[in-house]
This record gives sequence, structure tokens and C-alpha cells, in this order.
Amino acid sequence: MINKLTSILFSTRLMAILFLTFAIAMGVGTFIESKYNTDTARILVYNAWWFEGIMLVFMINFIGNIKRYNLLRKEKWATLMLHLSFVFIIAGAFITRYISYEGMMPIREGNTENVFYSDKMYLTVYVDGEYQGGMKRRVFEKPLLLSPVTNNNFSISDKFAETQFEVDYVNFQMGAKEVIKPDPKGSLLFKLVEAGEGGREEHFIKEGEVQNIHNTLFTLNKPTKGAINIVINDSISTIQTPFEGEFMRMADKLQGKVAKDIVQPLMMRSLYSIGDMRVVFPEPAVKGVIGYDAKNDYKAKEHNDALTVKLTADGQEKMITLIGTKGLVGQSQTVKIGKLDYTFFYGNKVYNLPFSIKLNDFIAQKYPGTERSFSSFESQVTVRNKSEVFDARIFMNNILDYEGYRFFQSSFDPDEMGTVLSVSHDYWGTMITYFGYFMLYFALMAIMFTKHSRFADLKRKLEVVKDKKAKFLTVLLLLLSFGTFAQNHNNAQFLSEKQLDSIIEKRKVSEEHAAKFGRLIVQDAGGRMKPVNTFSSELLRKVSHKNTYKGMNSDQVFLSMTQGGNIWIQVPLIYMKSGNDSIRKIIGIDAKQEFASFLDFFDSTGNYKLMPYLDAAYKAANPNQFEKDFIETDKKVNLMESALSGTIMKIFPIPEDPNNKWVSYPELANSGIKGMAATYTQNILQMYFTELEKASDSKDYKQADGLLESIVGFQKKYGSKVLPSDQKITSEILYNKYDVFQKLPYWYMYASILMLLFTVLKIFKERKFLDYAINTMHVIIGLLFGLHTLALIARWYISGHAPWSNAYESIIYVAWATMFFGLAFDRKSKLTVASSAFVSAMILTAAYMNWIDPEIGNLQPVLNSYWLMIHVAIIVASYGPFALGMILGVVSLLLILFTNEKNKAKMELNIKEITYINEMALTIGLIMLTIGNFLGGQWANESWGRYWGWDPKETWALISIMVYAFVIHARFVPALRGKWIFNLMSIFAFISILFTYFGVNFHLVGLHSYASGEAHSLNWIWYSLGTITLIGAITYPKARKYYTKNSKK
Repeated sequence: MINKLTSILFSTRLMAILFLTFAIAMGVGTFIESKYNTDTARILVYNAWWFEGIMLVFMINFIGNIKRYNLLRKEKWATLMLHLSFVFIIAGAFITRYISYEGMMPIREGNTENVFYSDKMYLTVYVDGEYQGGMKRRVFEKPLLLSPVTNNNFSISDKFAETQFEVDYVNFQMGAKEVIKPDPKGSLLFKLVEAGEGGREEHFIKEGEVQNIHNTLFTLNKPTKGAINIVINDSISTIQTPFEGEFMRMADKLQGKVAKDIVQPLMMRSLYSIGDMRVVFPEPAVKGVIGYDAKNDYKAKEHNDALTVKLTADGQEKMITLIGTKGLVGQSQTVKIGKLDYTFFYGNKVYNLPFSIKLNDFIAQKYPGTERSFSSFESQVTVRNKSEVFDARIFMNNILDYEGYRFFQSSFDPDEMGTVLSVSHDYWGTMITYFGYFMLYFALMAIMFTKHSRFADLKRKLEVVKDKKAKFLTVLLLLLSFGTFAQNHNNAQFLSEKQLDSIIEKRKVSEEHAAKFGRLIVQDAGGRMKPVNTFSSELLRKVSHKNTYKGMNSDQVFLSMTQGGNIWIQVPLIYMKSGNDSIRKIIGIDAKQEFASFLDFFDSTGNYKLMPYLDAAYKAANPNQFEKDFIETDKKVNLMESALSGTIMKIFPIPEDPNNKWVSYPELANSGIKGMAATYTQNILQMYFTELEKASDSKDYKQADGLLESIVGFQKKYGSKVLPSDQKITSEILYNKYDVFQKLPYWYMYASILMLLFTVLKIFKERKFLDYAINTMHVIIGLLFGLHTLALIARWYISGHAPWSNAYESIIYVAWATMFFGLAFDRKSKLTVASSAFVSAMILTAAYMNWIDPEIGNLQPVLNSYWLMIHVAIIVASYGPFALGMILGVVSLLLILFTNEKNKAKMELNIKEITYINEMALTIGLIMLTIGNFLGGQWANESWGRYWGWDPKETWALISIMVYAFVIHARFVPALRGKWIFNLMSIFAFISILFTYFGVNFHLVGLHSYASGEAHSLNWIWYSLGTITLIGAITYPKARKYYTKNSKK
């Protein structure tokens, strides 16, 4: 019996089942989190007993396979270390889960705190009563994780002295709100709404009681001296206040005075300003009881929850509803049954620190000229212990580690006068997990270089195949045909085409002067300083989907717009996406018209025609394609408006502004610029445009050049702190001019097609010129990769941070990594190089989809770290070898499909070569993805104190690790051995990588979901799975006939 159980627990079949089950469970968890919230996903998946059971069985399986495959031999030390590392990682996770604790610590400037609040919610029950001659208290705590859609049943059953009691779960409401529930047997209740600095607060005044609301007394039908007395009866409603004030009736704006100590009629639905209070009485008084309604808004960041429990003791039952919210202990409710008092709290648990922390100063640094775009924020604190006192700084990626507690900069108060620190107490969990991480990193790297690893074995097998085979490739059918779509302008305009062209041509400035204008620096909405050329390029590309307009480059177009906006509002420049004729009908243009003018979007009275449709579109949690088109068009119109109005041209630095803010001409009146600087900024643009008008006729730009130089001088004088260097400006303009990443897909595509074509021809006819042609294409692809590398470096230099910090940058980096690994295998197979170039072209093409913005932006504070270069670089680069493995899998299956009796021997050698390279690529990708993912865990732990939080991105990266680990280990399962099944699985597995990148970024909700809700539906997954299944079904008969053990030799 024991032997049978052991054989099951240590079997490779169980290993395969565990890999897939674990991956599927985590995938389901991410969709549950996206639909509901993280707590729901934790209840149903991540914290479920069966999920932890999988991890426990994984540990047993890892340990068992150490003996089964003799991993204790010295030549297998790297593989042994790899398996042991996961044992330590899982063990550390269990310690963190069940022993460690964490929470949040809010501190206001100047205050000292020595407590923090748990991140878990607790139901706490105090039972007070007499025991052995004195008053005693017993405390009962139960950690709770609740959701409106899960089974939340729990109970606390115990006794105090000889009194047995039980607390049972009844109901849970998320986002609970107090309401009056009509009840003829209830009390008269009157609702008032307070409008204060903290926002809108609702209160309920009960008849016959005096209620204190923020140190102001209110009564209902109980006149009391010093209180705001409200009397309501069947005939009249009155108000009497101890303060003078005023009111304003909402409906008709009627205003009046409120006299002190005088009984006056109460005005319903009116705003009363009495003393320091601003209140509204929105509804008549109602007889009823206080109850709770809940919206169950899973996406709300802050909300009050209502937990209802039933207390049973001494033969009595009482219902108690508790209100709790994260970050607070909760409101207490006390119930007396018999001789015992039961006090209930629902909220966070309070932990006491063995030392105190004083917040001396909180500093939030912003990007130049912005109000809420933060470049960094930090807490300057003093730590006081019995034995020592010292100062410390806590900011993103810089923690305070003291006495077993780790403090992280989490967030801050809106007024920037207080901080919120994340606190973690997890010494042993962190140490054991980190030990497992470092074992994992070392083992994975060692596997690539030790003599007795699977990777080394693959290299030896590949060399054997290379010695046996001749160069070949029959994959012409792999290629897809690509075409370009011509865009034809529709000439429907408000003025005639000749009139518009004539005016624009007359005001057209020379390219030389436009280039000088393009070097002017502007400050964008995010605080980034960039040349006008960058904005003009983005403007033309985003609005018209073109890089030029009728022979004018972007600088000439933008300068012409700035000079004569009244003309450009009539120019059909705004690209209208095909397929949605509704927008065309709304703005009144022809259904076939490709471009619309700015003026088309407004009626004769200046009303924006799209306005009635935008509110619903922007509010939609998952907008449909119709709504997305409205949003996209609205963004183009707004961009045009900012260009035509001049508000985008923030070219004037405010002298001595502490936040280095720059303003545009329309903003000068409220900028606070004074003296000569004010006179200069208010007149220079008018003078410049006047000279530009003259220069358009005379072609002499000397005066215009001089005025432009004076603006540059003004910028240098008052904005030198944030002004980019001339070298960086030149670099950015050249980057915009050559736009390498938009052209590379075509160059990669042409080179890869030609290289594949020459390779196919060489299969049928050995010709020396084909060798030269293949090698020439190889060199060209290498040069294109060099250009790709230089463009990445240029983007890095211009932005000032590693070029993989947003969706666009990560895509072009994945394309670079794919090409890098393709070239790394160039000595193994020429096919690999051509396939890599093909895949890189596809990836770069994806970078220019309309929902990915190539604009260079500023970093979020947490990304301003060396971890960005380590974690993100490694994990995103891993997508390259996975993409290579996918395309090699496709090629291998196509070779199987075209196998026949005559070419079987040659085909088999080539399939072996491709499969070995495929497995090597997947191994490299898995090593990089694993290291990158767990490095991300370390980054998270060093940034905010949690190395694993089940965020969809980290979860899907782990799913991909499980999927590829299954693919690579499938050879240990007899039914899954063989070249056909391995290559098919390498294609299927790539779906997990696609979802790890695109799915998480654009479909799910989480820390890494940079553009959640912006992509199309998930149908692409089903189409992809269906296509791969079809390929597998078509190729399987040939694989069974020629490449199985039972096939004919």
C-alpha cells in the first residue's frame, strides 16, 4: 500500500497533472479577481485548502523525484539545487502565510505613532463579566476574508465561566450605506447631508435624542439650548439655531438669512450654512429603523462593509450589524445578555510596535509644471527606542528595516501632510524564501553550463545532427502575404480646396525655419520637457495617421496651425476609422469620407456633437467597439483643440517657480509672471507671427529667426533647471525624423522572406549563388538588428530610463530579444535567423496598433529603480526565445506535413535539428522568465513589503512558468514523448505568453494592467487555440505514419 502511494506521489504523471492543474487554477483566479476583487479570488482559489494542497503535493513530488532520478549524484548537483529551491520557496510562502503579519501605518506630520493596522480584517469579541469575585475579560479574534458571492459561513463558540455562547455568520454587504427603512413601529428619523472638506457625509437624527455631529448638537422634536433644534409635525417644519447663518434653495437659487435663536420655517432641499456646518435636508422625516443597503461595488477603492452576526447565549438570540473598513478598527457594538457584556468590532487588528516613529516631514516631488504627477515621495522620520534614537528616510525602493519590522513608503494623504507606511513582520519567511530564490537563480544559470544537464545534452545531440544533415528548408507556405492600404483623401471642405490650399501655401514657412521652430522646448501635461518637433510628430500621427500633410512636414503643419488656427479648423485632417458610420452620420459627413475637419464636430451654436454619447462611453467598464471609436475620435478632437487654441504650447517658464512650471500664451494672464518677463511673454508671439507673415512673402526669415532665438534665450534664462541639453534635443529630433521602429517591420519582413525563399530553393537545387544570397540576407538581418539596438539605445538616452517601462517600449524590446536569440542560434541553423526576423517583424507591427502609444513619457516613482533594468529586462527578454520556439514549432509541424517516403530521411534530420533548437530556446526562455519573475517578487518586497500578492501579471508569469515546465518535462511521461507532440505543445504554450503580456495589460485589472479595457475581445484566444488544434490535426497522420516507433522504417 505504501509503495503504491509512493509511486503515485513521485510519478511523472502526477507531476504533469500538478503543473496543469496549478496553472489552470491560477488562471481562473485572475479572471475571478478581474470580475470581482482580490478577496474573492483569494477565498475561491489562492487561500483555498485544495490550492495549498497542490503546493504541498508539489513539494512531496519534488523531494520524491530527487531519489527517483538519482539527483544526489555530484554530476546532477545543478538539477538537485533547482528542485530543492522550490521546496524552500514553498516552505517560505507557508511561513509568510501562517506566521507573519503585515499592515498599514498612517502618520501625520509632527505626530508620533507606535501602532499599525493589520491588512486582514478581524471579527473581535470582548466578553466582560464577573469571574471569581472580580471583573474579567476574554478576547476572541477571528480573521475574516469575506465576499458577497462566496460562502462566508463561520462561527465562534466558547464559554465565559459557565456561560456558553455562540456567534454565527448571517450576512455580509460590501459598500454598505446607512438608509432609513420605513417601519410603522419605528422611530421618526430625519436625514441630513453634511458637505465638508472630507466630502459628503450622511447623518440621521432620531426623534427625542440629542446628536453630536462634529461638535455641533442637533435635535429632532426635543428643543435643547445650544443645539440646532428641528421640529417636525403634521402641519409645519421649523428650525432654530444658536448661530446666525444663511440658506440657498437648490431648485430656484432663492437665498435667505437664518437668524440666531429665532424659530423659522425649515426649507427642504436647501443648503444651510450655519456656523461651521454646511448641511442639506434632502428628504422629509420618515418613521422607520436604520438599515443598510449595499451596491456591492467590487472596484471601489474605499468602502464601508456591513457584517451581520447572530449572538446566542442564555437561551436568547440577538442580531448585531457591524460596520468596518480597511485601515480602521471598526465601530463597536455592545450587547448585554444575562450578566455578560458582549462587545463586537469588525475591522483591522491593532499591532503595537516595541518602538515609536515620528514623521518629521513628508516630501512629494512632482514632475516640472504638474500638480498631481509625482516623480518621488518620501517620509523623513525619527525612530525612538529605549536604547537609541535615529533619523531615517523612507521612500520608494528604500525601506527602513528595524527590529524585525520593515517599513515601506506606500501612499500619502491628499494634502501631502501625512504619510501611509506599509509594515511587514516576516523575518523568517523572507529569509527562507530569499534563500530559495538565490538557489533557484544559481541552479538555473548552472544548468546552461554544466556538462551533465539536459541543456548540454541537447547541444551534443544538435552537433550530431549537424554533422549528418545538409542545408534545407521547405517552409514557403509558412509565409503570409502582406499588403498596404492606400488612403485616399476626400475633398469635401467648407471652403473650396483651392482657397484652403492657397492660404496654407501662402503661409507655409521654409523647412529650415520650421526645423528651428521644432527645436523650441515645450512642457507636456506629464511634466516632460520635449522639443516642439516631438509634439508636432505625435499630433500629425495621432490625428491624421500620417507623417506629412500635402508636402508639409509636421513642424510646418504645426507652425501653420499656430499661426492660422481659423483656417485649419476647416481642413479635413482628423482621420475617421472605417467601419463605424454612426460618427459620420452624427457629424454630418459622407459615409465614405476618410477625414473630417475640426469644424465638422460642432453645430452652428458651438455645441460639441459627440457630447451626448461620450459620458456613457467613458463610464463603461468594458466599452464595446462602438464606444471605443467614440473615445478615440474624442481624443483626436481634443488634441486638435489644444493645438489650435495654443494651450499645448507651454513654452514660457514661470520665473523662480518652485515646481518649474511652464505656461502657454493663453495661460499667461493667470500665470503670475510680472515685470519685464510679463511684457515680453505677452508680446513676443504676436511679433513673431507678424514677422513670419512677412517672411512668407519675402522668403527672408532673418527677423523671424531672431525672435525665435529670443524665445530660446528666455527659456534658457528662466527654465535652465529643466531644459534638455542641445545634444539631447538633436537626438530626439533625429529619432522622430527617422522613426526607425515604424520602418523596421517592413525591412525585417522583406529580409526574412528573401532568406526563407533562397533556403527553399537551395533544397531543390544546390547552387553556389544561393549560398551567397542566404549569407547576404543573414548579414542584412544582422545589420537591421544593429540598427534596432541603436534605436533602443537612443530611446533610452532621450527618455532617461530603460526602454521597457510601458506597453510600446516592452513590445519593441521583445522584438529585439527575439532577434537577439535568433542570431545567437545562427550557427546552429540559418532557418532560426530567418524565422526570428519574421517573428520580430510581426511583433513590431503589433507595436503600432492604434491602442498602443509610442510617446515617450515619465516614469512612475516605483519604476525609478535599478530593479526596472534587472527584473523587467530579463522577464520581457524571455518572451523572445518563447516566440522563437513557437515559430520553430510551426516550421517543424509543416516539415512533418510535407514528409513522404522519398524525403523522410532528410526531413527527419531537419526536424531533429529544429526540435533540439526549439527545446534549447524554450529552456533559455524558461530560465529567464523564472529568474525575472522571482526577481520581480524581490523588487515588490523591497518596494512595498510583499513579494507575492497574486497580482494578475505575476500570476500569469507563474502560469507560463508552469506551462513551459510542463512542456519541457513532458518527455518523462511516456504518452507525451515525441517530436510532433513537443512542437505542438511549444505552439500551444505560447498562448500563455501572449496572455501574460497582452491579456494582463489590456484585459485584466491589477498593478500591471497598464491599459485595462482598451483592447478588443478575448476571441483571439479561441481563434488561436482553434488554429493550432487544426494544425495539429492535419499534421498528426503524417507524424503517426513516419515519426512514431511503430512507423515503417
